[in-house]
Amino acid sequence: MAGALLRLVVVDADVLGRQRTGDETYVRNLLRTLPGHAADAGLRLAAVTRRPDLVPGGIDAIELRARSQELRMAWALPRLLRRLGADLVHTQYATPLRCPCPAVVTIHDLSFEDSSLMPARDRLVFRTVVPPAARAAARVLTVSERTKRDLVERYGLAPSHVLVTPNGVDPAFAPADERDNARNHLLQAPYALAVGAIQERKNQRAALAAAREVGLELVVVGPTKDAAVAAELQTGGARLAGYVSDERLAELYRGAACLVQTSRHEGFGLPVLEAMASGTPVVTVPDPALVEVAGDAAVVVEEGDLAAGIRRAIAERGALAAAGLERARRFSWEETARATVRAYVEALDR
Repeated sequence: MAGALLRLVVVDADVLGRQRTGDETYVRNLLRTLPGHAADAGLRLAAVTRRPDLVPGGIDAIELRARSQELRMAWALPRLLRRLGADLVHTQYATPLRCPCPAVVTIHDLSFEDSSLMPARDRLVFRTVVPPAARAAARVLTVSERTKRDLVERYGLAPSHVLVTPNGVDPAFAPADERDNARNHLLQAPYALAVGAIQERKNQRAALAAAREVGLELVVVGPTKDAAVAAELQTGGARLAGYVSDERLAELYRGAACLVQTSRHEGFGLPVLEAMASGTPVVTVPDPALVEVAGDAAVVVEEGDLAAGIRRAIAERGALAAAGLERARRFSWEETARATVRAYVEALDR
């Protein structure tokens, strides 16, 4: 591409540093793996964020702050895109109002379409911005076949308009060595692990009930989005670890008897993948996206059978750990970045 004019792709990285769990993990790892693939395709990358210090090398970091997300998407971001002369913008869930260039939008899930899983105000916001963004975008990316089906069926999108680019595994997540195993055995009692923001949709109460029945402590990792649910978990004996770094999360995966994932609606199920990559057995309910990630490498049980699932995971730890490690190797951020760049080029060449 020597001497060629590089086309500018602006990635909206506003989630960086905001403890946004899966959405932040997605953007952080894309920024880490996109540059080489983008350069090969004749693209230059910029990331717009309130935390330019978190943008990796090879990407122009552009600071953008706004008093509200509504103002940011309606005025500040479109204005910045025009000033930069952006050829394409990549956002999550919503596209800028009066966007001056084509947009690629990532929609992780449609859980907001279920009135029982999200507060009313949040549902209203998502239901207002996501459908028009999905229909107006040059390409829609999503992280699972489950969400692609939802997008096609609910919003009437053409299947060819939606590209599945699954999440990958961050290098931080890997099996324990023997020294780690010894240290974990000496320093902590056995525990089951639940990972995800504390809210109704993640259904950590079911994980707690099952862990208590088996005689395990439940450790819950994730920011509190619903204070009432958090208080109930704590009263029931769960240990709430809050939002933790990837390094600490990797340690908690490696020390756990198993991961117990009980979500009522997921777009992907990143904790399932991270636990498998860490050599930790997984117990999950049969949510379509969780099963899509886990394949046959996890214990899949209905909510009422979670305690039996935990007992099975403990009894079959070696076989499940091996199967999980093999399954996790199928998911790569490099491949996700490669597919994302292909979507950028298709959107630009329309």
